[in-house]
Amino acid sequence: MKALAIRLHPHQDLLVELDAFACARQLNAACILCCVGSLRHATLRYADQKNSTDLEGKFEIVSLTGTLSQHGSHIHISIADGEGQTLGGHLLEGCRIYTTAEIVIGVLPKVNFTREFDPETGFEELSIGSTVTPKGDSL
Repeated sequence: MKALAIRLHPHQDLLVELDAFACARQLNAACILCCVGSLRHATLRYADQKNSTDLEGKFEIVSLTGTLSQHGSHIHISIADGEGQTLGGHLLEGCRIYTTAEIVIGVLPKVNFTREFDPETGFEELSIGSTVTPKGDSL
């Protein structure tokens, strides 16, 4: 695995910038290793909900995890407010950086992440492929 780092600045959109990073570097398969930072606005989709929830305030990013690819991403976030109340859900566009977001991304060589519609879930789900199959290895 190769590690890459990115720092986002105030007002940037967390998801938009991560997707742009994956596309600009033509990442076929990557994962978020760690993130520290803060948001001034959060847009999340909670578990088993169809609609998003917008949150205004100052939030610490306490967790960011997910898969990234130039073919699509799937990221979850947990944030804490000034009282320590923590919320989490599916990261959507609209999460605006407050002071910073320092993110380390792990790039997976010889792996390819794509998204394919799954009729059972109704969502574009992860499809894992290999860019090269070494002799003797099976997937």
